[in-house]
Amino acid sequence: MFSQSLMFLLLLLGIGLVAKNNSLIIAIAFLIIMKVIGVDSKYFAFIQSKGINWGVIVITIAVLAPIASGEIGFKDLSSAFKSPYAWIALISGMVVALLAKNGITLLAKDPHITSALVLGTILAVSIFKGVAVGPLIGAGIAYMVMRVFEFFK
Repeated sequence: MFSQSLMFLLLLLGIGLVAKNNSLIIAIAFLIIMKVIGVDSKYFAFIQSKGINWGVIVITIAVLAPIASGEIGFKDLSSAFKSPYAWIALISGMVVALLAKNGITLLAKDPHITSALVLGTILAVSIFKGVAVGPLIGAGIAYMVMRVFEFFK
C-alpha cells in the first residue's frame, strides 16, 4: 500500500500544505486518490503524455477569456502599443513562449528533470513566497542554461 511513490507524493503534499499552494495540493491529492483506488497504472501514462497539452489549453482559454467576454478589444490592443511597457510585455511574452517550447523539448528528452523542477518550484513558493507557474518555463530556462553550459564546456 505505501509504495515509495506514494510516500514521495505525501511528502510533497505536506510541503504543499505548508506552502499553502492550492494548485500543488489539488494536483497531488488527485494523484494520491488515483493511486489509492488503483487506476494509476491505467491512466498515469496517458496523463503524463497528454497533461502538458491539456494544461496549455486551459491556460490559453484563461488568457483569451477577457477577449471573449469583451473586456479587451481592438481599442485596448491598439492603445497598448503606444506604451513602451506594452512593447516590453509583447517581447517578454514571446520570449516566455519560446522558452516554454524548449521546456517541452527538455521534459520529453529528460523526464527525470521534472522532479528537480517541481522541487525548485515548491522551494521557491514555500521559502520565497514565489508563484508556481508550471514546469515548462523552468524547463525552458534550464534548457537554455544547459545549452550555454555545454557551449562553454
